[in-house]
Amino acid sequence: MAANRRLEVSEVGDVTVVRFADRKILDEASIQELGAELFRLVEEDHRKKILLNFTNVDFLSSAALGKLITLDKKVKADSGKLKLSNIRPEIYDVFAITKLNRLLDIKDDEAAALAAF
Repeated sequence: MAANRRLEVSEVGDVTVVRFADRKILDEASIQELGAELFRLVEEDHRKKILLNFTNVDFLSSAALGKLITLDKKVKADSGKLKLSNIRPEIYDVFAITKLNRLLDIKDDEAAALAAF
């Protein structure tokens, strides 16, 4: 498994739990790197159950949302499941406005997300 700079990856049972290293996911270079690291979990590591925990994230740009949509498609194409948790209310508002809260499976906290697999 390649080293990650933007992600902290751990395992809880058969679920891959991903935390973000950056509090603000804003600039294009960071988002590209983040996307590559997320996609590698599916394409190279063949992770089937992925939980993205947003505890550390204070701000998420709209460009980063595109990476999440692409990741969701890749996970589903590989017969896997993607869940998101611990999203701050002000970030959740962006998911709601863009209707991504309907596309992506978002849980309140990590425990609820893990139980949902």
